[in-house]
Amino acid sequence: MTISLDSPLLLATISFAFVSSATPGPNNLMLLASGANFGFRRTIPHMLGIVLGVALLLALTLAGLGELFIRFPPSQLAFQVAGVAYLLWLSWKIATAPVGELKAEDSTVEATPLRWWQAAAFQFLNPKAWMMALAAISSFTLGGELYLVSGLMVMLVFALVGLPAISLWAGFGVVIQQLLHSSRRQRAFNLAMGLLTAATAIVIVQV
Repeated sequence: MTISLDSPLLLATISFAFVSSATPGPNNLMLLASGANFGFRRTIPHMLGIVLGVALLLALTLAGLGELFIRFPPSQLAFQVAGVAYLLWLSWKIATAPVGELKAEDSTVEATPLRWWQAAAFQFLNPKAWMMALAAISSFTLGGELYLVSGLMVMLVFALVGLPAISLWAGFGVVIQQLLHSSRRQRAFNLAMGLLTAATAIVIVQV
C-alpha cells in the first residue's frame, strides 16, 4: 500500500489534524489572549513553538514513548498533575497581565508574549497535545515497513495543517483587540481568558 495525495488515509489525517488543532484548548485560548494583547506578529514565536512541540510529541510517540502511559498509568497521572499546575499558573499570568494605564504608570511591569521554547515545552505538559499525538499515531500509521513513512506523514500533515489552524485564534485575538479601547475592557478580557484557560484544567481532570 502506498500513500498518495488522494489516499483516504492522508485525507483522514488532514481532517483530524485540522479539527484537533483548531478546536478550543489551552493552546488556542492562550493564542487568542496573546493576539489581543500583543498582536499577530509578536505571537508568531508562540505559534511556531506549539508546532515544534507537537512535532516532538509525535516523534516521541512514534518512537514508542506513548506506550509508557499504557503500561504505567501512574506516569500519565504525573503528567496530568504537572500539566494542570502549569496551566493554572499560566491562567493566573493571563488574568493578571498588565494593561494600558498600568503599563504606562509602572515601567517595571512588562508583559511579554510566550517565547517559542516556552510554548514548545508546554506541549509536554499539555494533556490535550498528548492525547492528540497518541490518537494520531495509533490511528493513522501503517504497520510493517510503512510504519515510519506513515508516521513521518502524520508529523508533516500536523505541521502544515496545524500552523494555519492555530493562527486563526491569534487572528481572532487581533480582531478582538480593536474592541479593547480601554484598560477596563482589556482587564476584563484578560480575566475572562484566564478563567477560560483555567476551566480547561477541569476538563483535563475529568478525562
